[in-house]
Amino acid sequence: MNKIKSFLRVISIFAVGFILFQSAAAQSRVDRILINEAKRITNDTFPVFSETPKGGRIYSVNQPDSKMLKAVDDGLAELFAIARKHKYRNRLNYSDYTIFIAKADRTKDNNGQYSPDIAVAAAQYAGTIYDQGGYIYAAGMVLANNPCAFVIVEHTKGFQRVADVVRYEGEHLVLYHNDRKLFNKTADHSQGGGHPILR
Repeated sequence: MNKIKSFLRVISIFAVGFILFQSAAAQSRVDRILINEAKRITNDTFPVFSETPKGGRIYSVNQPDSKMLKAVDDGLAELFAIARKHKYRNRLNYSDYTIFIAKADRTKDNNGQYSPDIAVAAAQYAGTIYDQGGYIYAAGMVLANNPCAFVIVEHTKGFQRVADVVRYEGEHLVLYHNDRKLFNKTADHSQGGGHPILR
């Protein structure tokens, strides 16, 4: 009887190990796809993986400091609070989000204010007030709706802006998973509208 119990215990451990291995392998494939998309958009590499204190997943060009990680968590906390106010329930965990932190293509806006942004192809924004000659400057950009992933920019100060950008990019993802009609209406800012979407 003890031999049977031991055998079953070994089989159980093997099964759990196999499931965990499969899950990790699947996550690794998803991460590679997201990393490639982030590289394509920003022309950066993201060699550093870390997590925020509350479990947000971070890929970054450099090791983010504690202020940057806290700002990401603060932005997600604000996002989740406003989402719950609207009775949304899906994708309200820190671990649901993968955030890429890219290098800034500029650090000041047209008014000379500190505004780290990335330059991305103008695409649907071509010809709008955002168009800088085939590209636009963005504080952040959604990379994937499922899994939830977006890119923001490194900051050395003004961390409230980081929290705001995290909340705003996250709005698109919360809407995608909870209110597809409002998501479709607000996903593209080229026709006007901006953040915050949820109040």
